[in-house]
Amino acid sequence: MANNFTCENIQKPLLPLMYGVEFPVALAGNLFALWLLVVRERRNWHTGVVLACNLAISDLLYVLTLPLLIVYYSLDKHWVFGEAACKIERFLFTCNLYVSIFFVMAISVNRCVALAFPFFTRSHVEPVHAKAVSVLIWVLVAAMSCPVLRFASVCQSGNKTQCVFFCLRPPGNESSHFTYKMFLAVFGCLVPFLVTFSSYCVVISVVWKNISVTTLEKRKVALLVTSMIVLYAVSFVPYHVFQIWHLYRKINTPNADVCWVYYMYQVSKGLATLNMCIHPILYMALFDSMRVACCGKSREDDNRGGSMKYRAAA
Repeated sequence: MANNFTCENIQKPLLPLMYGVEFPVALAGNLFALWLLVVRERRNWHTGVVLACNLAISDLLYVLTLPLLIVYYSLDKHWVFGEAACKIERFLFTCNLYVSIFFVMAISVNRCVALAFPFFTRSHVEPVHAKAVSVLIWVLVAAMSCPVLRFASVCQSGNKTQCVFFCLRPPGNESSHFTYKMFLAVFGCLVPFLVTFSSYCVVISVVWKNISVTTLEKRKVALLVTSMIVLYAVSFVPYHVFQIWHLYRKINTPNADVCWVYYMYQVSKGLATLNMCIHPILYMALFDSMRVACCGKSREDDNRGGSMKYRAAA
């Protein structure tokens, strides 16, 4: 692009700041969540715990690469870690993004089935099934992300070495890279969104029609649905929309003055990694130990604990 240098001025002040804030928050939040899930929930190792643990592990694997990006953008997009590290970072970013989306989908389907078909869930849904689903998600996402290892590379731009998802020089694979990104956007984001949205529509319908559901359970469902909406509205959808738009303009109209599209794409990259900071809120809606550790016990928790002790004594 003729205006690349003008457009790229936004990255140095923006992305190191965003990644610098997200790194400690995501690291602390997911380490704390994983510790609670392993220690506090070990006697209640149900399907939701299995799925949430995998999500937390995925976040921790990627969050450790954020310092590399902080250094990269602080040096004004000069990659000093070599081509192999560049490919691994881009691969882990892609894996984390779509592992997050697919595990959020799996958690929503799991909660939907548990509420809509409670007797079937108690009789037939076991943690081993969640483990099998987890393995399937990891294998599927790893296979989807493998082309990144071919496309991602380091490119020379003046006296700088840049780490990019796709290098336009030498030209020739632009259309295949754009097709791959469209595939990820549709199969990796749109399809899981439709499944997740449908699942939560069922969850809301069941919860609000069931008079036996407590206010606490309704609040947990509301928090669960809200966290899902925030994840897609802030982290997942903007990244895919502006990435596809930016790639299309970069390939088809390379000399057009569309800095604002580039700016929105850069902001969406920072927001895409924000999902690692939002996931602990999702865990609060799923597990009482996480919610109590962060917010303390409510009166409804005490009442429910008392009734459980009464039933146990009886």
